[in-house]
Amino acid sequence: MSRPDVVDNVAALRARIQDWRRDGLRVAMVPTMGALHEGHLSLIRIAREKAQRSVVSIFVNPTQFAPSEDLDKYPRQLARDLDMLATVKADLAFTPTVGAMYPAGFATKISVGGPTAGLESDFRPTFFEGVATVVAKLFLQATPDYAVFGEKDYQQLCVVRQLCCDLDLPVGIIGAPTIRDAHGLAMSSRNAYLGEAELAVARQLNAILRKAAAAMSTGAPQDDATGEASRALIAAGFQKIDYVEARESLTLAPWRRDRAGRLLAAAWLGKTRLIDNVDVPTA
Repeated sequence: MSRPDVVDNVAALRARIQDWRRDGLRVAMVPTMGALHEGHLSLIRIAREKAQRSVVSIFVNPTQFAPSEDLDKYPRQLARDLDMLATVKADLAFTPTVGAMYPAGFATKISVGGPTAGLESDFRPTFFEGVATVVAKLFLQATPDYAVFGEKDYQQLCVVRQLCCDLDLPVGIIGAPTIRDAHGLAMSSRNAYLGEAELAVARQLNAILRKAAAAMSTGAPQDDATGEASRALIAAGFQKIDYVEARESLTLAPWRRDRAGRLLAAAWLGKTRLIDNVDVPTA
């Protein structure tokens, strides 16, 4: 298995994609921050099903980290990532520097409303501005026909869809199911921060959310179900709960029982913040 070709600047990226376009090939993109795992590989497999060529960006985006967050310790392992991309036959890796993405004098930010309201924004107020800005840049640089995002970061997926709709970006956004380990823990680059004892606790997050979602689907009041889920998470060993909240699946507006729902949560284990979400089954 051979590694994908690597380009680290926009001119080289555009030249490669123009070559593909001349051959009439469709292009699918998977934006990542590296530290790849099976969840990322599942996105790339979907990209390869949708298009003849795939490009994976690997860029730890500083604008989506607050000063108090883990930008400096976020795992960076490019050689390993390229080896993993070889296993799924990715065609091209785009690995820009911070200077290439945000050159001297860069002064533009993109603010998205709608699905950014609440949840992550209550605790990471600059996060989605950073996400929207870097995703818009990547789409303008690579001009993909499709882009694949995981449902594990469900609010982010909704924000990217809103971004493309509002700015008329001609990119088909594909949401991919969350990949989990054998115990139900959503795969995440930040799982690497967890010790064995913390992993045992983390693996209860999804089960507790599913129990709450099932209760809501059979008539339990939302506040009762989410409150019980929060208490169960603390009892399981989580130290702090940022939120456990139900929203409408498509818009992330407050959930109504007659609408498809999503139950989303963020909770802390030591210094590691985990997020997850599940469908609220319809009655």
